[in-house]
Amino acid sequence: MTNPIDALLEKKGVLLADGATGTNLFNMGLASGEAPELWNETAPEKIATLHQKFVDAGADIILTNSFGGTRHRLKLHHAQDRVHELNKRAAEIAREVADKAGRKVIVAGSVGPTGELLEPLGAMTYEEAVDAFSEQIKGLKDGGAEIAWIETMSAPGEAKAAAQAAINVGLPYTYTVSFDTAGRSMMGLAPKDIHGVVEGLPQGPVGVGANCGVGAPDILASLLDMTEAKPEATVIVKGNCGIPEFHGTEIHYSGTPELMADYVRLAVDSGAKIIGGCCGTSFEHLAAMRQALDTHHKGTRPTVSTIVERIGPLRNKTADQSGSGAETSEPRRERRRRG
Repeated sequence: MTNPIDALLEKKGVLLADGATGTNLFNMGLASGEAPELWNETAPEKIATLHQKFVDAGADIILTNSFGGTRHRLKLHHAQDRVHELNKRAAEIAREVADKAGRKVIVAGSVGPTGELLEPLGAMTYEEAVDAFSEQIKGLKDGGAEIAWIETMSAPGEAKAAAQAAINVGLPYTYTVSFDTAGRSMMGLAPKDIHGVVEGLPQGPVGVGANCGVGAPDILASLLDMTEAKPEATVIVKGNCGIPEFHGTEIHYSGTPELMADYVRLAVDSGAKIIGGCCGTSFEHLAAMRQALDTHHKGTRPTVSTIVERIGPLRNKTADQSGSGAETSEPRRERRRRG
């Protein structure tokens, strides 16, 4: 399999991934509870605009509008029989934007969790999960995605099933976990253990890391653990833009472009190789992140104290303080749609 991430990393050193999908689509008129994936057919021009604005802001990697593209998630919108066509169209839209960028822009096929629990906690078997992810990733590959971008996972078994599906389909893959529960994933995975999630599979990932979570300081603390555990790995960090706050019935994110720019500098100093934004990250935020990345020279590795001093307090304990962790009070439902 060709691996565009390593090739572009060799050229640029550190890559900038895009920002939020959900937040920006809500600003374009997506209704709460509506499936963004259906817009690949009903409003493709809006999805193309989303990708184009991230490319214009300087993204090296754009993620397809397919986070909820498995049969399990699409079933909630009576579209479980349209998995291949919706995912293929998602990749085609992103591919069209990337191909006219005038520079290399990687199209990564976004693969989110199914929303189901694997045995023994739930009814879904590992084999059923692999089958569902394979169906989705086949559509993404047929539409022109170059990477299976497995994201916002909480259960190691589900991440491994998605990775196995990518291998089956013939796409290189990355995976990221949301460490949103007292410094660990909801199923108890610690950041330092991220590298072993797909142990035993015939092909390893081209990148691993964290996305979403509870804010930039916390995800940077997780990043320190991940890069310390395996300094040579290509580690991804795609943090939320500040902290979600309810304004009436709507969620807004507190992060400024200046905060996200400093988040990028700290991420580089902490060893990240791919940096992006998740929930709340707008095109303006990403442009500031691009400028920060282009002008920053890697400095001293920060401590958690340095991170807190520069961009604010942690919302959670770190993983080594928490044991298996406990649920946080932060709104979780809105964060599960990758931005």
